[in-house]
Amino acid sequence: MNSVSRLQEAEQALFQIFSGIDATVKQNLQRVLKAFRSHRVGVHHFAGVTGYGHDDLGRETLDGVFAEVVGAEAAAVRVQFVSGTHAIACALFGILRPGDEMLAVAGSPYDTLEEVIGLRGQGQGSLVEFGISYRELPLTREGSVDWQALSSTISEKTRLVFIQRSCGYSWRSSLSISEIEKIVAIVKHQNPNTICFVDNCYGEFVDDCEPTAVGADLMAGSLIKNPGGTIVPAGGYVAGRADLVEAATCRLTAPGIGSSGGATFDLNRLLFQGLFMAPGFVGEAMKGNHLTAYVFYKLGYRVNPMPLARRRDVIQAIEFGSADKLVAFCKAVQQNSPVGSYLDPIPAPMHGYESQLVMAGGTFIDGSTSEFSADGPLREPYVAFCQGGTHWTHVSIALEAAIEGVGPAK
Repeated sequence: MNSVSRLQEAEQALFQIFSGIDATVKQNLQRVLKAFRSHRVGVHHFAGVTGYGHDDLGRETLDGVFAEVVGAEAAAVRVQFVSGTHAIACALFGILRPGDEMLAVAGSPYDTLEEVIGLRGQGQGSLVEFGISYRELPLTREGSVDWQALSSTISEKTRLVFIQRSCGYSWRSSLSISEIEKIVAIVKHQNPNTICFVDNCYGEFVDDCEPTAVGADLMAGSLIKNPGGTIVPAGGYVAGRADLVEAATCRLTAPGIGSSGGATFDLNRLLFQGLFMAPGFVGEAMKGNHLTAYVFYKLGYRVNPMPLARRRDVIQAIEFGSADKLVAFCKAVQQNSPVGSYLDPIPAPMHGYESQLVMAGGTFIDGSTSEFSADGPLREPYVAFCQGGTHWTHVSIALEAAIEGVGPAK
């Protein structure tokens, strides 16, 4: 069976799943529209300000809209956040104090947080250097949260529990909203004062609510991923309890300034419009995830999640077991990208990552991975992590080339 026939077979098998995704998209879009109505969003909110960013009506309204959409007391949506990692770091440094303990409950955090915590690299002001201790609960052998260990590990010293929703570069299932809710309940039962913080990157709008709607105290993420709808040029967000949001923004700006500063220039319209477009974009990305999983499962590769599994984020992992195949896959994705299709992905070091990476990301916003993208660390078992996809038909075109370039598993 040729590559086109495989994709046609996959498309037919997945149409029923796609209808369920469309229902989630509709529910999330209704939530966004309701928030826009309740905050009376109009064209006057699109005007930006310069300098210090005082009295930016658009920014203040967007914060309120975003908070309502995600079920939080408050939110800070800022183009001044360089990345999701930056937003997370501001939250951690804003909340934690010397002598506090941070506990990661879903295994090791994503690579870019290792230097923030102080797990590798020294001299740049990590949490560990500021006297904050760090501990993590390993995943079970099956790759899930160790619920038994979690039920008896929280102490008075545990100021913050870190919950990474997405799988990152690990071969585990990303966390569902119900699992995050369960983690929060178990933690709060042991110590009601422990803050439950969620790294929500790649998870926004995948389900019909967000972690802050099921008890998480604070969450953070990137605006150039899911909630930016492919058009927001930069930024990140924090959302949750009002006092915790303010603490995070005091690290973004300065104590005493907090959330009251930060010019939006002429970007307010894009921030509002990106949020409006986000549910639809995420739905298309999830369809592309299912299609990618189905095709490479049929070719004999290990995939995570499995083809028919409910999506928990917009990341699909494929284990190639070969550096050459991982690079070939990324080349096929890059060659079928709208931007930089003439480039060849070459493994190279990247700031914040321990291993060399190979990346295919021909995106309109640098580093967004919103258009169909793929990357992976050059280490065994050579796994490609696919993200994004503005429309699943683009994913199918890229997959036709990927099938030819990689071939079946042997």
